[in-house]
Amino acid sequence: MVYVIAYLKAHAGKGDEVAALAAPLIEATRKEEGCVSYDLYRKTTEPDMLVFVETWKSPAAVDDHFAEPHLKSFQAAMATLLAEVRVEVVHPDKVEVL
Repeated sequence: MVYVIAYLKAHAGKGDEVAALAAPLIEATRKEEGCVSYDLYRKTTEPDMLVFVETWKSPAAVDDHFAEPHLKSFQAAMATLLAEVRVEVVHPDKVEVL
């Protein structure tokens, strides 16, 4: 298994917009072949801080996900809404920070 944790910090007051735009991404991603789980969480005390927690069957499944048009569309839509992004890919033997 490979885990991906993506931390998204929206610009002030943009958390709701990010969450709304994430809904189609989540629906499409959960249908991907190697997806085990794909969830979005928000901090109740910081509504502009969102965290994707993902579980994938293999590194190849993660690579395939990163190439998906629905992910690329989401990333393009987020360009002006996000202040910070940090993505960690957790493999059994290492952690990559993208």
